[in-house]
Order: sequence, then structure tokens, then C-alpha cells
Amino acid sequence: MRIEIAMPPLQAAAPDCAPLSRHTAKRATNLSLSADVLDAAKMLKINVSQVCDSHLREVVRREQARRWREEHADFIAAYNATIEAEGLPLDEWRTF
Repeated sequence: MRIEIAMPPLQAAAPDCAPLSRHTAKRATNLSLSADVLDAAKMLKINVSQVCDSHLREVVRREQARRWREEHADFIAAYNATIEAEGLPLDEWRTF
């Protein structure tokens, strides 16, 4: 069983970063957006804060996953090479 994509839960992905939670306190910040997009969002009654928070959360999650894979690439490659060379541990006793 080769490791193709491995990623621990977000809390373990970046121990130096606080885990992401959907129920954390909000903090005011200044943000510059294109005027035409902001006007259109207001006309459509889109909650800009919620959309920005949701998208930023996803961008952060993806970047944490990318960095985790990058940091652990050597281990994953070594593990996969071992499995290729030696097979799975206890594979000879597998009944399925």
C-alpha cells in the first residue's frame, strides 16, 4: 500500500499554528476589494465577510496541506521505496 497523498488532521498539520475552527472569535480588519465586485456583491446581498472568511479558510487549509506534503516528502518516498522493495508487512498472511 503506497502512500499517494497523506495529510494529518489540520491540528497536527502545523503544530506552530492554531487549529482552524469555524466558531472562533472574529477580528475586524481592513481589506481592499475591487469596487465593481464589491458593488455587485452588495446588490446581490452577499455577505462579503463570510465569503472572504470561507475562502481564506480554504486557502489556508490547502497551503498547510501543501507544506506538510513538502516537509514529509522524503519520508513518503522512503516508505514507498521500502514497500516496492519488500512488499507490505505481514502481506503473506493476508487473506483478502
